[in-house]
This record gives sequence, structure tokens and C-alpha cells, in this order.
Amino acid sequence: MALARRLLRLRPHLATLPLPSPGTPRLLPSRTYISDMRRSAFIDRLLRSVRSEISFLDNSAPPPSPPSPAPFAVEDRPGDQWARLRRVFPAAEGEEEEVRVDATLVDGALPPSRSGADTGAPPRLHISVKVEVSKAARPGVALNFECSAWPDEMEVQRVFPVRRGGTSPVQQYVGRQFSELDEDMQSAVRDYLEQRGVNDELAAFLHAYMENKEHAELIRWLKNIELHVKN
Repeated sequence: MALARRLLRLRPHLATLPLPSPGTPRLLPSRTYISDMRRSAFIDRLLRSVRSEISFLDNSAPPPSPPSPAPFAVEDRPGDQWARLRRVFPAAEGEEEEVRVDATLVDGALPPSRSGADTGAPPRLHISVKVEVSKAARPGVALNFECSAWPDEMEVQRVFPVRRGGTSPVQQYVGRQFSELDEDMQSAVRDYLEQRGVNDELAAFLHAYMENKEHAELIRWLKNIELHVKN
């Protein structure tokens, strides 16, 4: 009875209370929407970072590539980590040889001095070089030279014959290290390569050329990332 009397007294005031609006209820952001917003923020951040790197590289380009060392012709394919140089060498008795030089991008470094002491100078950068000399009269055989190109020196590591076009041994014997050969033979091999244009000047050219190629390949790589992320 007491509860009934209370409700009777409150009835006039209940009529004045506002009723909930029949409109569409307010919805909180869904998890999918929040996830999409976060993903978009991550993509924008990555694109800003990539474009900043591209802009920096565009404004800090190395000197232009030097001209090809005559009579070599450079064969370079964008996206590859190496470049190829070719020339024809007029050998004895009218016979022609093809000299092919394959060089990688910079793939190592040593201290600036051979003693390893810290002189404050930049490190000596290393480029791996493979030289192949073949004769038209003997298309199935070539002479290979594994070399190290330093900024001021072409250093021979090994020399050995290889078969071309046929079945090669699984693990071919490649002789001794070049430094272990007789000094007269070492000198003769250096003269052989010098005659064919594989020398210290070629090593200096490769370092200047590969500095530019590394710069161009890095920009291309960044632009490919930008294109993939943007699309």
C-alpha cells in the first residue's frame, strides 16, 4: 500500500520527464575502422620515409660516370648487381680474342693501410672481378682470371682454364693461389692481362662506375618500394 501511494504522488511528475529519442542510436567506431586507420598511418609513415631517402639521394649524387675505357664496351642491365665489359683483342697471327670482364658492386672493404693501422683515411673498397679470355678458334675453352679490384690496383687471385658450352666438372681443380706461383709466372700473367687492358686503370674505372651504379640502383630500389606500397 505504501508503494502504491508513492507512485500516485509521483505520477504528475513522471509525465514531464524527457523520453529517449526514437532516432538512430550513436555507434562507437568498429574495430575494422580503427585497424584501417592504423594501417593507413603506417603506410603514410613508410612513404614519407622512402620519399625522404629518395630526395636525399637525388641531392647527393656522385660525380658522373667516367667514359668507358677504350676499347671496352660496357653492358649494364638495370637491377643487376654486376656489369660486364667486352672488347676484341687482336692476338698473334691475325687471331682474335674476346676479353670479357664481369664486375660486381662493392662487396667488401679493408683498412686504408696494409698494416691495419687507423690513419683516418677511408677504407679500401673491394670489387670482385672475373676476366674471361676466349679465342674464336677454340670456342669450347676459355682462360679465367679471378681478380680483386681495389681503387688503385687490379690484383689477381687465381688463373685457370674452363670449358664453355659443355659439361663442366662438379668441382674443378683451379690450381694454386696466384700468390703461391713462381714470381716469373706471376709477372707474365700480369703482363698478359695488361696487354688486354685489364690493369690498375681499369680497376679505378670500375670503382668510379660502380659508385654511380650503386647510387642509381638504390634509388630504383626505393622507388620500387614506394610504387608497391602506394598501390
